[in-house]
Amino acid sequence: MVTYDIRNDARRRRVHKTMKGFGYALQYSVFLCDLDNVEKYDMLRAVGDVVHQQIDSVAIIDLGDAHGRGGTCFEFLGPHAPLPRGGPRIV
Repeated sequence: MVTYDIRNDARRRRVHKTMKGFGYALQYSVFLCDLDNVEKYDMLRAVGDVVHQQIDSVAIIDLGDAHGRGGTCFEFLGPHAPLPRGGPRIV
């Protein structure tokens, strides 16, 4: 899964158009992708060429078996909020 928070409308449209070549848009800024390592590299390179990595944020989340991996299944380009620590939290 790839999500993004792009601060500029033109860049956001370019990222959306780029991501359509790599996955299925679940929402405007959320894509479900089934990529092998080469496709993932190509996607990161293509999106990295569009985003402003000092202010835009792109999160790549591996939705495979997360047992025992915790936060290691998350990757980010650009700034991002800290991930929660520990298990589920019920509010």
